[in-house]
Amino acid sequence: MAAEQIDIIDLACERDERELFARLDCCIQAGDVLQVAGPNGAGKTSLLRILAGLMPASAGDIHYGGRSILGGSGREFWRRHLLFLGHATAVKATLSAEENLSWLCALDQPVDREAIWDALAAVGLRGYEDVPCRQMSAGQQRRVALARLRLQTAKPIWVLDEPFTALDRAAVQVLEQQILAFARDGGIAVLTTHHSLDHLNEVRRLDLGRVC
Repeated sequence: MAAEQIDIIDLACERDERELFARLDCCIQAGDVLQVAGPNGAGKTSLLRILAGLMPASAGDIHYGGRSILGGSGREFWRRHLLFLGHATAVKATLSAEENLSWLCALDQPVDREAIWDALAAVGLRGYEDVPCRQMSAGQQRRVALARLRLQTAKPIWVLDEPFTALDRAAVQVLEQQILAFARDGGIAVLTTHHSLDHLNEVRRLDLGRVC
């Protein structure tokens, strides 16, 4: 499924009575990888949370496929197309890797055990399927969360907050190439990261520090 165009229109965000950004305009098209950048406190995570429907904008609108995603039928249409991975992994420590992915995917579309095991193998966790996540390192727990990108494949929009956190160099390179391949297939990826993506020519950059 190819993504439709996202239009961010005169968007503003306030948090704790402080304006983080205002008059933000941006067009994101199928095939784009957009890195949201800026100094601490510029509103990077807040923008992703607005996109994910987890916090309101203080002004402006966001359209996807010509429909507003901030209310009405457009919001549900957007959610059916969106996969959001926050800075926290959303992995439950008492559950195994397989159990975590099973219930996370079941919130949208259930997947079978074989698909989960294949996804865990793809992120370097073969043999960890039944291991409780409390016994895993931070990097391994991050890989469990990232396995969702290989399971919820019908979602043409990825919104990823610091997806490279705690990953080793090899895992970072694999994820970089996965994101680029996703975009080449018609998806859209919007992400924040402290990891430099300057070596990837395909990545666009939106600097909130320059939005006034």
